[in-house]
Amino acid sequence: MEVLPNLSIVAARSIEDVIKARSDFPDSRLLGGGTDLVVNVRRGIVGPAVLIDVNRVDAMRRITLGKQGLEVGASVTLAQLASHPGVMREFPAIAQAAGSIAGPTHRNMGTVGGNLCLDTRCIFYNQSEWWRGAVNHCLKTTGTICHVAPKSRGVCFATFSGDLAPAFLIFGGEAEIAGPDGRRTLPLEKLYIGFARQDQPVSEKLGDGKHYLALRPGEFIVSVRAKTTPQLRSGYDKIRIRRSIEYPVAGVAVALRREGNILADLRAAFTATNPRPVLLAGTESLCERSIDDEWFEALDNLVRDQVMSMKTTFTPGHYRRRMAGALVRRLVAHLFGDSRQA
Repeated sequence: MEVLPNLSIVAARSIEDVIKARSDFPDSRLLGGGTDLVVNVRRGIVGPAVLIDVNRVDAMRRITLGKQGLEVGASVTLAQLASHPGVMREFPAIAQAAGSIAGPTHRNMGTVGGNLCLDTRCIFYNQSEWWRGAVNHCLKTTGTICHVAPKSRGVCFATFSGDLAPAFLIFGGEAEIAGPDGRRTLPLEKLYIGFARQDQPVSEKLGDGKHYLALRPGEFIVSVRAKTTPQLRSGYDKIRIRRSIEYPVAGVAVALRREGNILADLRAAFTATNPRPVLLAGTESLCERSIDDEWFEALDNLVRDQVMSMKTTFTPGHYRRRMAGALVRRLVAHLFGDSRQA
């Protein structure tokens, strides 16, 4: 399907309007920039009868920067976030991640909420309807098998590729969520539940590539927050096959604090490698020491243990893992000021 089906659009003016529309139309989708959603509708991947336009909800269009941190509304465009002077100064990784997404036209349309909730994808899912049918539909659509991992016993291994999530994760990101039962704040790390575990059933806290968000029925993201941590240096980097028109093969956000020749604090998060963005665990073991070849080897071991080997249209699975390791080494070296790995 490449022609849009008949759709109704509900124009929301407030958070309450969005909650009511979601309640009235349970199968509806929120429409921000539509850069991912509309493409999926055209391809027959999703088929909502109603779209809720949230671009005129003032509470979702604000960027607030204070002493405690940053709050960004879900309807703020990627271009606005990338070019905000305060964000560029205080949270460079977030501005860099926003500025790296797609091309200028997409960044002028695409929104923060859309990128945070970006649909997971794989080479068997994000294709035209006739292509998917020709190779037998995958588990994420109407099929019963994950073609990425055929022996996964009903678990979907589609990959999360949003750039903003890892950048907010390294700053202790939180999501402000609204729904029929009111509002709640959720640590961003707990919003993403795509663990793709074959030994445990899918639940609200443990999902896969198909069930990758902890949002309950009718809920949506109002804003996302990042916490200020003094003296952190941060940055974002990624690799993709073709600039502007490709999702990342691997992306990494890093924040660190240096005291003399000692690494005092380190946070790293990855995207495009797992069914969820990965906040690297175990980095505290790398702190309070200097950076040398042994240190980089220990960092490599952490990355290999937590980053999946996922294949893409262009690359074998192990390539993503190797590139994730190379990106984090290079970014850490650059932020720390070590020219050996930069």
